[in-house]
Order: sequence, then structure tokens, then C-alpha cells
Amino acid sequence: MDTTLAYLRESLSNHLNHRIGEEIYKKLHSSTNQNELEFVRNLSEDETAFLNSVLAKEIRYAQDEQDQTRVTQLNEVYELLL
Repeated sequence: MDTTLAYLRESLSNHLNHRIGEEIYKKLHSSTNQNELEFVRNLSEDETAFLNSVLAKEIRYAQDEQDQTRVTQLNEVYELLL
């Protein structure tokens, strides 16, 4: 699995209480050969909106924790959503 998608999957594990979060997590789990661009292109509008919201929060959290690696990895996906 792409490193960026691994960070995304781990972040999404905090949001499995939402149906859309669980759907995206399952897609990540089953898409072992995709890169982040391919993954984002296969998201529905609802999934993109959900992920956009979640990533904004997760990136802020990573910044607060001074985890620059996580910020960079999650930001790669976030930029593709825009």
C-alpha cells in the first residue's frame, strides 16, 4: 500500500462510527495497488466531502502534535480532493 494511503487509513480508523468513513476505510483496505491519485478519483461526491472534512481536522491535529511527516502525507491527499 502507498505510504500516503496508509496514513490516510490510520486517520480514518478514528472515524469508523460514520457510514461514509467506514465505506472509505473499506475501499482503502481493498485497494492495495492504488496510489493516492487513483484512490481519490474513485471516490463519490459524498465520500470526497466527508474526507475533505476529516482531513482538515486530522491535519490540524498532526500540526498540533508537531508530526510533520503525518501533515505532509495527509496533505497530499487533501490537495487532490480540492
